[in-house]
Amino acid sequence: MRRQVPTWFQLVVVALLASQGVADAAEQAVPIPAPSFDEELADTSSPAVAVLAGGCFWGVQGVFQHVEGVLQAVSGYAGGSAADAKYELVGEGDTGHAETVRIVYDSSKITYGQLLQIFFSLAHDPTQLNKQGPDHGSQYRSTIFFETAQQREIAARYIAQLDAAKVYPRKIVTTLEQAPFYAAEAYHQDFLERHPTHPYIAYWDLPKVRDLRSVFASVYRAEPALVVPRAAARRVAPKP
Repeated sequence: MRRQVPTWFQLVVVALLASQGVADAAEQAVPIPAPSFDEELADTSSPAVAVLAGGCFWGVQGVFQHVEGVLQAVSGYAGGSAADAKYELVGEGDTGHAETVRIVYDSSKITYGQLLQIFFSLAHDPTQLNKQGPDHGSQYRSTIFFETAQQREIAARYIAQLDAAKVYPRKIVTTLEQAPFYAAEAYHQDFLERHPTHPYIAYWDLPKVRDLRSVFASVYRAEPALVVPRAAARRVAPKP
């Protein structure tokens, strides 16, 4: 199912934007404890990778681009074949892919567990099965694509910890999978930063960035880690 924003919804959001700046988030950050089991911060600057799927990649990418220690966050697809890793195909919901974000981070500044805490708290709702907000289909599933056995253990133990603490009204449905990542089309990259007034972004995603700033102030960065630097982006014509 491809992401569609009904005309009536666009009009409502535009009206809200005009009257109060930005609409309130349909989903709000959930205060959750930090993982009890995590990797140690590296002694020296060292890049590591986290691959996370939590619904529409526009918002997940936008959140992690504002996290201190994140070097790059790229929207893409994981869970299916390279041949099918195209937006129009993935949007049909039968390729096995999930809309995913590949995060490269400095492991001397932030840990894998800290990234998961942000992921579970505000980047998406991990109790929704094959959907997030208005988007439905397995391509919007909640999945952690682990890179190492340690990442798998950190994620599995954290999910068990959060379920035991009953921080959500329902059990977490996040799956743990291992699959190659394929970068999405260029017009999807940095979408939140390039289209902040897009109705979908304004209603569903910008509030997540505001929550990041208030709930995780110690790791919030005002200047995002963009895939395409702003100077270069100005030279690229937008996709209609």
